[in-house]
Amino acid sequence: MAEVLDTAWALRWIRNTADVISAERTQLIELDRAIGDADHGENLDRGFTAVIGRIDAGEASATPASVLKLVAMTLMSTVGGAAGPLYGTAFLRAATALGDAEEVDAALVATLVGAARDGIMARGKAEVGDKTMVDAWTPAADAARTAAQDGATPADVLAAAARAAEAGARGTEPLIARKGRASYLGERSAGHRDPGAVSSALILRAAADAAQEGSA
Repeated sequence: MAEVLDTAWALRWIRNTADVISAERTQLIELDRAIGDADHGENLDRGFTAVIGRIDAGEASATPASVLKLVAMTLMSTVGGAAGPLYGTAFLRAATALGDAEEVDAALVATLVGAARDGIMARGKAEVGDKTMVDAWTPAADAARTAAQDGATPADVLAAAARAAEAGARGTEPLIARKGRASYLGERSAGHRDPGAVSSALILRAAADAAQEGSA
């Protein structure tokens, strides 16, 4: 299994993300309809469709960071609501963490996930337990760091992060929202998974799948 990931992996990640967001668009809309504006799936689908258009035009191919920076800039300019700034900041922080590296090892994967989480927390002012995407990203960052320290491959680090994010997203269902539009519902927000946490898990699973595909 590959000991490093490269730009081809980053491109696969974003293409996988666009595909899964498109496939899960309706689910994300319905999750957001229950506790938000019902636009999360539509907004993300539009944003990642725009990203793929720019990638297909050859605008990002030099380094993994260049791919993630393109994602950040595109999402910030095309995605409405909270998702654009939050995901834009996440991908921008991840790109900054990678710097000019052409290859991403396990430690750098963990740094990338942690930087994305930190960006979301800084932008959204949310913490674990607030019923937001932070509830997916924080366990993902912790799992990635632990896996990297234990000597896992980059693909396995991402797989651990994805599993933790999926569990975190499921764990938002009983929570009472303390941030965002869902917080207006108070106790009525309980019983629904947070759409941002769910889309975060989808994005991290897409990253893990892309790494696995590259090592096959």
